Amino acid sequence: MNVVITGGNRGIGLALVSALLARNYNVYVTCRNSSDALNSTNATVISGVDVSKPESLEKALQPLKDVPIDWLINNAGVLGNESIRDWEPATIDYQFRVNALGPLLVTQILLSNLSEGGKIGLMTSRMGSMTDNGSGGYYGYRMSKAALNAAGVSLAHDLKAKGIAVALLHPGFVQTEMVNNAGDITPEQAASGLVQRLDELTLETTGQFFHSNGDVLPW
Repeated sequence: MNVVITGGNRGIGLALVSALLARNYNVYVTCRNSSDALNSTNATVISGVDVSKPESLEKALQPLKDVPIDWLINNAGVLGNESIRDWEPATIDYQFRVNALGPLLVTQILLSNLSEGGKIGLMTSRMGSMTDNGSGGYYGYRMSKAALNAAGVSLAHDLKAKGIAVALLHPGFVQTEMVNNAGDITPEQAASGLVQRLDELTLETTGQFFHSNGDVLPW
């Protein structure tokens, strides 16, 4: 099995790398900058990949040009915290480019590497859910993740005839730097659940919005 993970240098991405290497999968990791922890694994690391820069993305992904891909996990993401009175258009734009446009472009560029039976995981968040929004705020993050959910559903429809399934994945509230380690599960626990969701993903469940614990989430 060949797996490509974006943003795998730390946090949930790094935990996914470890979980899949433990299965003896061939793991390819893209990131802007690698880390000592990632470099100490047996993954193939492709650094200098910035999903926020569409103009450089195709060239940056060239090392994967001839790699057949079974699973593509679009994990790279950023979190901002804008309120209605304290916000900056540039930070919202950046979150859209990383969280929504980036995964779509990576998928488009690597689509020919995926064959029938391939699976795509899009790391989204329940914060992109309209139904689940009970507190407001976080404008850029919520909006960008909602946009990613919309892209994921379209991808599921467009790729179903090719035998490729797509999952929208919420990892849970995970203890990572992104949330100042304030989560309620570890990256390893999240990774275990996320891998299980991808194991179970079929063309019958393509396009659904899953919590890492298996719950189907509302849009």
